[in-house]
Amino acid sequence: MSQKPRAVLWDMDGTLVDTEPYWMAAETTLVESFGGTWSHEQALQLVGNGLMDSAAVLRAVGVDMPPEAIVEKLTDDVRHSLVTQGVPFRPGAKELLRDLHSAGIRTALVTMSLRRMALSVVDLIEFDAFEHIVAGDDVEHPKPHPAPYLQAAELLEIDITDALVIEDSITGLRAGTASGAVTLGVPHMIPLDGYGAHALWPTLEGRTAADVIDLYTTTKAAQAEGALR
Repeated sequence: MSQKPRAVLWDMDGTLVDTEPYWMAAETTLVESFGGTWSHEQALQLVGNGLMDSAAVLRAVGVDMPPEAIVEKLTDDVRHSLVTQGVPFRPGAKELLRDLHSAGIRTALVTMSLRRMALSVVDLIEFDAFEHIVAGDDVEHPKPHPAPYLQAAELLEIDITDALVIEDSITGLRAGTASGAVTLGVPHMIPLDGYGAHALWPTLEGRTAADVIDLYTTTKAAQAEGALR
């Protein structure tokens, strides 16, 4: 018998929207303004990180600004890119989000971007997409700590084991699995094999609420049999 998750908890950057190139461009411009260099490989290391953790890395390569100022600068630059270049939703993400709503499955957004960045994205979705947003400035411990996902479950008044998490980064997968949620990886810029996801889908395109329910049901059944944690 199918068992619906009580909620699906979405990551934002790289999972819901393809903003990672905007972040990488903002990081490159900032590092170069202080005479440094910033490679694509270095940028990939920051995918999914909390912004203060990323600020510490940028300071280490020569960005001579307080961490809070780095976070504000990057956020402003990415928001400007969203305004001028648009919000590129990941393939199938918005369609799946809408189908989850039709199936009566609740949703929340869990992102390490600042709340004002998250609102900039959510405000451009033409339906009431998320009941709650947990942003980077709402949590003491960023991903890969499970706290952001546990906070979302608390806001929804559900047990985290009744939720399914969708993530595109290693950091996010670690947060999702550590929280106790069923965790789905949808790789974007970096491979996710071997990092604990209960399933990996190459894309959300063509996926429906029925696919999410099936994944949740089969994972919970396997957990009940002791095959998975």
